[in-house]
Amino acid sequence: MKLSHLAETLIGSEIIKLAGEIKEKQAKGEKIYNFTIGDFDPKVFPIPLEFENEICQAYRDKYTNYPPADGILELRKAVGQFISEREGLDYDPMSEIVISCGGRPIIYATYRTIVDRGEKVIYATPSWNNNHYTHFLEGEHVVLETKVENDFMPTAAELKPLLKGATLLALCSPQNPTGTTFAKKQLEEICDMVLEENKSRSADEKPLYVLFDQMYWVLTFGDTQHYNPVSLRPEMKDYTIFIDGMSKAFAGTGVRVGWALGPKHVMSKMKSILSHVGAWSPMAEQKAAAKYLVQKENVDKYLAHFKGEVEERLVKIYEGFDALKKAGHAVDAIAPQAAIYLTIKLDLKGKTTADGKVLEDQGAVTSYILDEAKLAVVPFYAFGSDRTSPWYRLSVGTCVKEEIPAMLSALKAALEKLK
Repeated sequence: MKLSHLAETLIGSEIIKLAGEIKEKQAKGEKIYNFTIGDFDPKVFPIPLEFENEICQAYRDKYTNYPPADGILELRKAVGQFISEREGLDYDPMSEIVISCGGRPIIYATYRTIVDRGEKVIYATPSWNNNHYTHFLEGEHVVLETKVENDFMPTAAELKPLLKGATLLALCSPQNPTGTTFAKKQLEEICDMVLEENKSRSADEKPLYVLFDQMYWVLTFGDTQHYNPVSLRPEMKDYTIFIDGMSKAFAGTGVRVGWALGPKHVMSKMKSILSHVGAWSPMAEQKAAAKYLVQKENVDKYLAHFKGEVEERLVKIYEGFDALKKAGHAVDAIAPQAAIYLTIKLDLKGKTTADGKVLEDQGAVTSYILDEAKLAVVPFYAFGSDRTSPWYRLSVGTCVKEEIPAMLSALKAALEKLK
């Protein structure tokens, strides 16, 4: 039976396919070190206790009705205070902040508000879901394959030839899937390029807008600093839509509280779209978030502990990969910078297994590591990269740190079997 063109042409998720294989193995009783999920195990990484208590109290207080389409004013004010104190960004809660049920609906609403059918959307790969959102709108995909020497982040020099006629530039920092970030100069150059491009456009042309997904911005490690377009170049405020929220900053992926920050004329239309879709954050969660976000001492205490636990896992696994590399194995990793992800390399294509089977492509490598090392990680080609890419996303959101040595030992044994 025929369906819509969109439904018929949707691309299946490689991550969901991999998840199916993992579940099959687990159902057979196999121990799998599952580092595929861009989520948190609440037993390992619970949401803040104070936030949890506020949610429970909000339900007891019967906050179970519809919220306003752009979110309750109390939460918009709390978000405005939160990002002003911690990022130095000033947005009007009355007209420049919109609340939604997590980041996905506001990313979709941003695309819907800005991009018309056939218009160019520029995005780098690997990146999360830009290919799908562009497909939803029947936009023109303008894809930049990033390079390891730039930590898989796009540069102004690479983007500049792509700008003419484009409507939206989708950026993410810290980046999912790489866990890497923009350096200050790197992002400044991109901002200057966008501003120059918009000055060259006539009054009847759409400007080039920037979708800036910073959902992981509080999770930076070591000397890494988070930078954003508007703090670096205040003129970018007219063209930048921030995607942000509590999903990753407070391990609350299932709590569904996200927000967008941006120009008034964009936010008003996003509010209308979200209203028709019904993508509201639940009233009780909004009431709870409004009360929690302004508890500065509790927020600081939670983030210090949370970041420390994430960083410890990333560093231990990175050190393990570095040791394997120094031992002569064809693996590599980028030192942890941010988010809950480690970029790792499994350059095993062409090697032969103990039973004489040649790993002919990266899919075979992924399967071998899963079968032999019981290690599940997501290949970058699941995020739009070339299918020959040997790079992978490793997520520590469900990682029990006491299991890291056993995981690395299993990987080492699997690598040693290859010829």
